Amino acid sequence: MEKVKAGVNNFFKTIGSFFNNFGEAVTKGDLFVKLSLIWMGAGYARRKQYLKSLLVTIIEVLMLIYTIFFAPQYVSKFGTLGTIKQESVFNIQTMKNEFNDYDHSFLILLISLVSFVVWFTFIAFYLYNMTAVYKLQQKAARGEHINTFIEDCKELINKKFHVTLLTLPILGIVIFTIIPLLVMILVAFTNYDQQHMPPSALFTWTGFNNFKTLFGGGGLTSSFGYAFVRILTWTLIWAFFATLTTYIGGILLSLLINNKKTKAPKVWRLLFIITIAVPQFVSLLLVRNFFADGGIVNAICSSIGLTGWLREIGLISTSYIPFLTAPIWAHVMIILINIWVGVPYQMLIATGVLMNIPADQLEAARIDGANSFQIFWHITMPYMLFVTGPALVTDFVKNINNFNVIYLLTANFFVTLDQQMANSQAKETDLLVTWLFTLTQDYYNYKMASAIGIVVFIICAAFTLVAFNRMIKGDREETFQ
Repeated sequence: MEKVKAGVNNFFKTIGSFFNNFGEAVTKGDLFVKLSLIWMGAGYARRKQYLKSLLVTIIEVLMLIYTIFFAPQYVSKFGTLGTIKQESVFNIQTMKNEFNDYDHSFLILLISLVSFVVWFTFIAFYLYNMTAVYKLQQKAARGEHINTFIEDCKELINKKFHVTLLTLPILGIVIFTIIPLLVMILVAFTNYDQQHMPPSALFTWTGFNNFKTLFGGGGLTSSFGYAFVRILTWTLIWAFFATLTTYIGGILLSLLINNKKTKAPKVWRLLFIITIAVPQFVSLLLVRNFFADGGIVNAICSSIGLTGWLREIGLISTSYIPFLTAPIWAHVMIILINIWVGVPYQMLIATGVLMNIPADQLEAARIDGANSFQIFWHITMPYMLFVTGPALVTDFVKNINNFNVIYLLTANFFVTLDQQMANSQAKETDLLVTWLFTLTQDYYNYKMASAIGIVVFIICAAFTLVAFNRMIKGDREETFQ
């Protein structure tokens, strides 16, 4: 927590220093620095950096054109997200049916959001530009050399190469991550669904209604609250067991294969590595067919009498074992199948870590009389957790969003009999992420899907921050030296 507070304090100090530098540039700058408040290239032109002055001026002009002629037609409607629906109107002059000048709610929302991001970026650039031209003034006053445009470009390849390398990834994050994330957040506060599909029907702001519905709103919407509690519970149970079983299983399998008594360890290791080479979706679809109601596993169970015995003791009421078509059975089978899929990968990680455990610690423990279990519990596991702890956190978050295993094993295979779950377009085997996918792909319920997406993000972010903060707390590295 102290590191988080320190990071927040440093962030605000940096922001404060940035604005202080801007204020100093405005108050102490010469005429051309002050003129840069209107014409952004003035300060560069005064220091004979004409090409940079031209580029900055072009950016300023383009921003003015965007702000005056393009953005207002969308941003002005951001408060309502449009009021005119698409309609076919008969044009007497052309004697044809033509569409009216309609609004498109999603375009209004998207372009308005992009405009806000562009304006925010430009304001930051505008403030930085003032401090940059003021620094040029200070350099000129001290008689220092002022770089030409070519020299500035060379610096971006030499001294400031890190800036050049990071620019493209940051742009990618803004365009492909931040903006879509913000769009999802905004959609969660609208009524964007199948009944409000623009341009034939518009959607508008509804405040926190979707979250009230998700967390147990009254009336017909109560089914979403009912489904949310059950799916969230199953998501967390699945993430916990999927992470724990593959992690522990991978370590135990690695210890078993690397044991001195195990014959042909390379052959065993190769067999498990081959399972990783097979695409996961192929394996999962194949296993799904094995455990289908009419699959080969059910055929074997029926022939040996297991199915009849389970029916006699009341565990099943069908002529087959519903491995993937009944809630409890499906939950257990999904976790077991995931062990088979995930353990080989964890085995490879564990093998690499176990090979680096200090041999002197193991030898000292044996000399002191420690048995194999004590060595495993007091040396091997603490070392594994220390090295692979961050990966364990990411595995847990990954399993919360593990779309492949759940969807490929149960899609078009599991049918819910719970009416309230069906009313919310959910199934007992769904995770939050697969429920979100179904809502968007099959039912076009974007508003509820976005609300669920926000909840998933908050859960993953909170867990990651807390877990990482605890794992990196203190200096434990010396313990394993």
